[in-house]
Amino acid sequence: MAFTLSPGSKAPDFSLRATDGNTYSLKDFKNAKVLVIFFTCNHCPYVTGSDEVTRKTADKFAPQDVMFVGINSNSPNTYTEDSFENMVKRMKQYKFPWLYLYDATQDIARAYGALRTPHFFVFNKEKKLVYTGRGVDNPRETSKMTVNNLENALEELLAGKEITTPITNPIGCNVKWEGKDAHWMPPDACDLV
Repeated sequence: MAFTLSPGSKAPDFSLRATDGNTYSLKDFKNAKVLVIFFTCNHCPYVTGSDEVTRKTADKFAPQDVMFVGINSNSPNTYTEDSFENMVKRMKQYKFPWLYLYDATQDIARAYGALRTPHFFVFNKEKKLVYTGRGVDNPRETSKMTVNNLENALEELLAGKEITTPITNPIGCNVKWEGKDAHWMPPDACDLV
């Protein structure tokens, strides 16, 4: 699991521009009891298929100081829909309850070991990773989902319990790496379980 952060790892810092015009780094979320960082994009059917479920989860846990931060690391040269301008349009249209950051260099996707869109990373108050993987087991067709791993992990964490399933395989499109074929994955990227 060398490519992707392992449970217990500290959240790598970042300094990324958001669709709201501001730049954010990890210290901006120091007061969050839980920080959910997820790699996402504008075009992927697994993202668009599950965004409303993610919205419900973000809204449900917001009163408990759980913050959600979406990061788009996809190359707009692979899919023009994933450009920063289109990120701004998408947030204006859908008004998602999370910040939406742009990883133009893809350095943050590498630092976290993002494999797919969406790929979720849940950090506790100390910003240590407690869960990584999918949000739900059928993000493309959430009407057919049977488990919400993200919600389960958040409920256990906030209840002070050990996370029953700290790692799942993210389900979605691979990150679109600059200068690579649309389906290319880094050689050391692999399934997490």
